[in-house]
Amino acid sequence: MAERVDSRQLEVNRRNLIKTLGLSAAAAGAGVATTPGEGEAAAIVGPAMRRERQPARPTPALPARPPLPVIVLNRMGFGPRPGDRRDFTDLGSTPQERLEAYVAIQLDPDSIDDSALEDRIASANYDSVDLTDDPQAYLQTLWAWYVNDDGAPDGRSSSSIPRDELVRATFMRALYSKRQLLEVLTGFWHDHFNVYIDRSSWVRATMPHLDLQLHTHALGNFRTMLEEVAKSPAMLHYLDNYTSSNGGPNENYSRELFELHTLGSENYLGVRPQSEVPTDGSGRPIGYVDADVFESTRCFTGWSFSFGTEGDGDTGLFYHRSSWHDRFQKYVLGNFLPADQPDMKDGRDVLDFLASHPGTGRHIARKLCRKLIADDPPQSVVDAAAAVFTDQWQAPDQIKQVVETILLSEEFKSTWGEKIKRPFEIAVSAMRAARTGIILKMNDSDTNSFLWRYSGTGHWPFGWPAPNGYPDVRGAWKSMTPRVMSWRLCAWLIDFHNDNDQFYLNILGQTPTSARSANELADFWIDRILGRAMDPVERQEVVDFMAQGFNPDFDLDFSDEDTQDRLRSMVGLIFMSPDFLWR
Repeated sequence: MAERVDSRQLEVNRRNLIKTLGLSAAAAGAGVATTPGEGEAAAIVGPAMRRERQPARPTPALPARPPLPVIVLNRMGFGPRPGDRRDFTDLGSTPQERLEAYVAIQLDPDSIDDSALEDRIASANYDSVDLTDDPQAYLQTLWAWYVNDDGAPDGRSSSSIPRDELVRATFMRALYSKRQLLEVLTGFWHDHFNVYIDRSSWVRATMPHLDLQLHTHALGNFRTMLEEVAKSPAMLHYLDNYTSSNGGPNENYSRELFELHTLGSENYLGVRPQSEVPTDGSGRPIGYVDADVFESTRCFTGWSFSFGTEGDGDTGLFYHRSSWHDRFQKYVLGNFLPADQPDMKDGRDVLDFLASHPGTGRHIARKLCRKLIADDPPQSVVDAAAAVFTDQWQAPDQIKQVVETILLSEEFKSTWGEKIKRPFEIAVSAMRAARTGIILKMNDSDTNSFLWRYSGTGHWPFGWPAPNGYPDVRGAWKSMTPRVMSWRLCAWLIDFHNDNDQFYLNILGQTPTSARSANELADFWIDRILGRAMDPVERQEVVDFMAQGFNPDFDLDFSDEDTQDRLRSMVGLIFMSPDFLWR
């Protein structure tokens, strides 16, 4: 029988293992500093760009490239659940066949049976989630219930309800959806078209409508998605375009439309006159200047939504206020727009100019490659994806074609160690690896405990106040705070159980009876979590932690509570290892 281990010694060994594994910001890729607010509604706003004076550290060597299923399931999704790697291997006789088959499946999300997720969402009893696939009807319902207090279930009409349910549903979809690529890309588009959910009660109430639009168009046509976002009440209110008029134009939306949503800041040429902007071989300006933003602002005057003024009906739906529109001629990106065009044509023309511009293709292709391959993606795959984006800018499946180009590239298969998990990905991939069955409900103490602990990581869904969205490069996440808070969250998940002794992550129940020695236990859980071998030195530290000075090949007594606690802690330490943070 294994000897009971003093809890103080266990904690010393835990700290020594963390130190030995080198769990520092430099080795792991770093994180975000933030201070939790009161309750989950105090959305954590993300990286504090504080730079502390520290000794220079050598750049750590890149980790060895893992098997292809590990790359695919961690970058096209939120990490494998048990059985996912086997299912991937069953898709073909060669790695390339398996990759092509898996990409084809994930790029056709409607063909994937997601009933297991739908059942879990239904069991959570949300009031505002998945009410309908019709965006217009959905928006009208959200507006009636949570803005006008008209017909909300059980009279619960606070705008915090759709906000809080959307946060919970976002975790649930990442955890359980088989449409993993769709969820990854929807998160990408949320960062790209960032809207801070606590900007106002109107934004809180209508954010699920924007989320539905991004899910709907995530693999469709960018130009179509661009207009739906522009007409979303969440975006219109967040960037103040809903009050922009010929008598008081507001350039906030147009500025971000150029700088973030389409051409990107790399194509900004400053304050020079439009006539001095160089053109490409097609006679098109190679970039934009301030005058293009100002002229575009005039094009979008009158783009608003119905909120109960001027007889507009108070529905929350998009509403073009013709009397507010600047009707005179304009000049944008080398294009002359005549006076008195039909309603909305000025704005739609600008969206056409931007969506078809090669600079937009390069900007968005680079961001997609950064999401799916590396912080600094190879230019070869960026160029290939950008060419498809621009050539197919009118195709209904334009984005699908671009993403397929990236995922089937040699660069996607051959790159590893150039991306790290952000806190949301750490939490979700840990729970997926340990096959959680958690249902995130409203007014549930266990759910609230999870979200409260998660809030300290600094990566609260829809909680970034600035229009540029959460950064997706490790250089922006250099504080230790999010890493430490993510580790604490994983430790809590490992240890937390309800009054019936049911654990969020049932480590003991998932450990096979054939694994009882420290070596066997370490190897089983390393393979389950990482899908590959650990560095031998780091693996030995995990084994030594589990063995506690005994022969690592001797069977441990699983009736002993200290052995059970140590096994859970060992799994938590694998979650804290640098290997787990790569994606």
